[in-house]
Amino acid sequence: MNKRHLLLALSTVVLGAPAWSQIVFPPARPVTLVVGFAAGGAADAAARLIAKKLGDNIGQSIVIDNKAGAGGNIAHQLVANGPVDGSMLLLGSIGPLTIAPHMMKLPYDPFKDLAPLSGGVHFPNMLVVNSSSGIRNLADFVALAKKAPNTVSYASTGSGSASHLTGELFAARIGVEMLHVPYRGGAPAMQDLLANRFTGYFSAPPTSLPHVESGKLTAIATTGLTRPAYLPNIPTVAESGFPGFEALNWYAFIATSKMPVAMQERWNQEIVKVLNDPAIKDALTKHGLSAHPTTRAELLDFMQKESVKWEKIVRERKITGE
Repeated sequence: MNKRHLLLALSTVVLGAPAWSQIVFPPARPVTLVVGFAAGGAADAAARLIAKKLGDNIGQSIVIDNKAGAGGNIAHQLVANGPVDGSMLLLGSIGPLTIAPHMMKLPYDPFKDLAPLSGGVHFPNMLVVNSSSGIRNLADFVALAKKAPNTVSYASTGSGSASHLTGELFAARIGVEMLHVPYRGGAPAMQDLLANRFTGYFSAPPTSLPHVESGKLTAIATTGLTRPAYLPNIPTVAESGFPGFEALNWYAFIATSKMPVAMQERWNQEIVKVLNDPAIKDALTKHGLSAHPTTRAELLDFMQKESVKWEKIVRERKITGE
């Protein structure tokens, strides 16, 4: 590096320093964490666990705002156009961030109007059925689907959601079409599965585990490549006759791209601190979730790779917005 470049680099550091000191943290007004799904689902469970500790750490309560609808897109649009002072965060999800943009024209661009703060949680989906259905394993489910194509139905948390695309990927692998039934979140979908109104649901573990443990639902497969430590007795789709099958779900912390970079960095520090807290990690594990803190750059890279992956599936399956 020559002298001119060195002076330029040093001046950048010095000029950038005041940006940190000018940031008011925590924000002067109450902080809202927007969740794109109804209360009671996996996103809501993760948000409430993390928000409580995050609020305690910064000395300010964080209010959860459930903005269900359009597979989470309503919440993402709200935050994209929201306040820039750090008072509104989003628990972003795989669907609106990396799937829906390939299915429909959205009023926001995930990579231009939203900014990654930190990864949040990862988890596999779990295929569950009503215990009164007579389906005891994945082979039973596949046999029923092949016997009556387009009549076996599966629920999702909305068109373009992770549970929707998991179902599409699964239908492609077994070579049989299934009927997609979109809901406005995990909780209402679960209510209807308990009422036996459709065949199966690629559910997030926090939503379905209590009902599996009570005997009302039967878990027949998980969608990761390996069995989660907290579900050692439930086989994966991959080991049940469909090698390589993988469809993970995830939530991440997002903000409007108009938020100052210094504020984005400060929120990243606070979120990562919470996600690395042993008590929080243990609590998330009990809900079937794995903490996944990242830098802002790491989350952006992950989102870009996920976008490429799901674009291919959307195109091959000819999936459009409903």
